Amino acid sequence: MKHPDLRVTAVLAVMALVLAGCASKPKETDHSGRYTIAQDHGPAQDVDISSLGNAMPRYEVPRSAGNKSPYTVWGKQYRVMPVSDADGYVQRGIASWYGKKFHGHKTSNGEVYDMYEMSAAHKSLPLPSYARVTNLDNGRSVIVRVNDRGPFHGNRLIDLSWAAAKKLDFLGNGTARVEVASITVREDGSMTLAGQPWTPEGGVNAGVGKTSVAKSEPSTAGGNALFVQLGSFSQVDPARQLEHAVRQRTGESVRVRQISTASGEFHRVQVGPFGDHGDAERAMERLASEGFRQAMVLTDRH
Repeated sequence: MKHPDLRVTAVLAVMALVLAGCASKPKETDHSGRYTIAQDHGPAQDVDISSLGNAMPRYEVPRSAGNKSPYTVWGKQYRVMPVSDADGYVQRGIASWYGKKFHGHKTSNGEVYDMYEMSAAHKSLPLPSYARVTNLDNGRSVIVRVNDRGPFHGNRLIDLSWAAAKKLDFLGNGTARVEVASITVREDGSMTLAGQPWTPEGGVNAGVGKTSVAKSEPSTAGGNALFVQLGSFSQVDPARQLEHAVRQRTGESVRVRQISTASGEFHRVQVGPFGDHGDAERAMERLASEGFRQAMVLTDRH
């Protein structure tokens, strides 16, 4: 009688144990992978982002992806803030940035990271959410959409996209001292910045480089018509560029509307008008499919 090779039997037993362990171990998203890489970098050639606007806050329901709480990275446990707590969030700390090594890969909430968009990673703000980030060394500010988790390296507070870091002028240094203030958008479109009533036009870099243009178009339907706003600029040139791009790529009816506020004049790029929220939401979906993702619905009165 032939006996089975004991070495083969042992190998098969080990494999069975390994497979059993793999089957029973739950899969978790590894949020720390990017921090094992020694150095990230931006595009090979310099990219002009002078016409790139801030992320435009809009109401979004928090997603299940990326909002598990608590979660653990490198043995340390983190908790995601409830939306009610994030409403008044403001904190100062160190910002870093991430770029090409993660460009095209999924973020924690399942979206695709684009280093040319105004986005960010944060350990505890709900996903997605919005925040104003101010470089405390030069006073520059941007608005970003938070759609990723991190940073988990050292004492860093927020990880910005390459574009946002370039706008804040700290790419060369790698990090900067910043203030992060949450922006909350409610279902009715009203907004708060760190818990205080706020509108985008009264916020970031308002009134810089004003350029005069024709007055805004007459209000439609008594000011109750709806528009999908894609950007608001203190200068007219980037507004016109965005208007042209939207018209060329989508064929949608688009306008640049000039408004005056206490902080100066602004040029809003808006698609519409639409008769109801359903039509406006469907237009936002069409625009997002063409790459115009930073949008919000406003009435003609705003």
